Amino acid sequence: MSAYEAPLKDILFALNEVAGLPEIAALPGYEEAGADTIAAIFEAAGTFSGEVLAPINKNGDKGCSLKDGKVTTAEGYRDAYQRFVADGWNAVAFDPAFGGQGMPWVVTTALQEIWNSGSVAFAACPMLTQAAVEAIYHHGTDAQKAKYLPKLISGEWTGTMNLTEAQAGTDLGAIRTRAEEDGKGGYLLKGQKIFITHGEHDFVDNIIHLVLARHPGGPAGHKGLSLFICPKFLVNDDGSLGARNDVTCVSIEHKLGLHGSPTCVMAYGDKGGAQAELIGEPLQGLPHMFTMMNNARLTVGVQGLGIAERATQHAAHYARIRVQSAVVGAPPGANLPILHHADVRRNLATMRGLTQGSRALAYFTAGALDRATHHPDAAERKRQQALLDLMIPIVKAWSTDNGVRTSSLGLQIHGGAGYIEETGAAQFYRDARIFPIYEGTNGIQAIDLVGRKVQRDDGRAMHDLIAIMTASLQSFGTEGEDLPALHERLMPALQRLGSGTDYILMAGKTDPNLSLAVAQPYLNLCGTVIAGWLLAKSAQAAVRRLAAGDTDVDFLKAKIALARFYADNVLAESAGHLSQINNGAKSLLAIDPESL
Repeated sequence: MSAYEAPLKDILFALNEVAGLPEIAALPGYEEAGADTIAAIFEAAGTFSGEVLAPINKNGDKGCSLKDGKVTTAEGYRDAYQRFVADGWNAVAFDPAFGGQGMPWVVTTALQEIWNSGSVAFAACPMLTQAAVEAIYHHGTDAQKAKYLPKLISGEWTGTMNLTEAQAGTDLGAIRTRAEEDGKGGYLLKGQKIFITHGEHDFVDNIIHLVLARHPGGPAGHKGLSLFICPKFLVNDDGSLGARNDVTCVSIEHKLGLHGSPTCVMAYGDKGGAQAELIGEPLQGLPHMFTMMNNARLTVGVQGLGIAERATQHAAHYARIRVQSAVVGAPPGANLPILHHADVRRNLATMRGLTQGSRALAYFTAGALDRATHHPDAAERKRQQALLDLMIPIVKAWSTDNGVRTSSLGLQIHGGAGYIEETGAAQFYRDARIFPIYEGTNGIQAIDLVGRKVQRDDGRAMHDLIAIMTASLQSFGTEGEDLPALHERLMPALQRLGSGTDYILMAGKTDPNLSLAVAQPYLNLCGTVIAGWLLAKSAQAAVRRLAAGDTDVDFLKAKIALARFYADNVLAESAGHLSQINNGAKSLLAIDPESL
């Protein structure tokens, strides 16, 4: 398996030119995010991921073991986590009042890319802790925040999301795990949860489980659910650990990939009841859960990005060292590597375009999150929140699909060697396959985009974004070849996005099944076009920097060339997406499902 080198120039370029980090750093509360500080943070992060995380990634593929309810992780993972916490990486994004460093969320998003590229199975653990922190921070009492947040933020403890069950799947209204009052102001949980990432492991002394369960006396369905804090070890008032709680890992799943991340079946109350605290309001479990879920969905999109970057680097390294067949047009006896074959070059360019498009999409969305929470103007916060809500399902689904697509192309570049485990390319493909399923399948993301995000506000947020994108193209000018060409490709693509949005709105009013039937092509259209626009803006920034005398000429020219390639090749897929939207629903719904 090749080494990983964090693409720091690409990351910093996207942070500054796509997310607008200098502007975000000027927002109240983010004053410490100056250019020198940010550069030092990412230099250290790249070193940590390259030297600590990347070397253990292959070990993670050997999996975890379970004995007597205790999970032992793969060799090197526990030590890597201790170093991760000691270096303060877990605390970067969180409130300094509880021990965090208060950095912008877009900085954390970029760091998460680096952790996921190093070892995506390792990065899954702090990802879930982050979601637990967000839920307690927004919905917990002052006492709960004081009790749990400092050690979760430091990473001394980790957190989980315990949501679904075997009979429920995505239908959380079918959950059976129940809470009973314990007569002391608390609750006892009884039931079983599945698919709990890092529900049990050997990294830390305590794991704080956030559990969705039926509230005593609550109605059936999703309206009867509340959210509870249920620690592995009870926590005393002074913060010390008390007795072992009645919560146990009864098995770990045998999976296609991501073997370094234990996926646990958790049992609550085998000995009478697991002690728990209500978090937030009774019967508000689903709304409170979505505080975690939306946070996690952005981060899962970054998992797709991270694995795409690692797979791309791996494939590019192989293409540079593998010599096979004469390259058309090369001098006799040149023995050029396969990188010079047109088809391999096309596959690698596609991988890089999708990876950089996913990066731009994730950072752009994280920038909206920062503005939605820290901008001093209330109207702007509201506008950015609408943009954030719109973008979350797009980032999650489009980027994770690209993680699978790029890792598959990486195997293709390796040829037969890619199908052999020794090269390491197959691990990226297997690891990536879970991300379109995680935290709501990508079909669910498409339904969320169409129903909750586009139809609910009559398309205002999407049409506002289309207007912003269209207006920005007017600044591309007519000089040179590249920016006018990008303008020429993007204008019809934006029109397709507007047309597809109008169809979704019309179809939703006529027959909801018409819009649901083409929800996935619509999400693909959104991701493809918005990423194309962001890459075009990156090319515009590169042209501007070259004109100003920036000496990193090769890097900037590569940005322009990749945006052109994406516009000519990947963006062209938007025409097919629109055709599916306009024509695909009725033929799908005409098929008898029993015939499939």
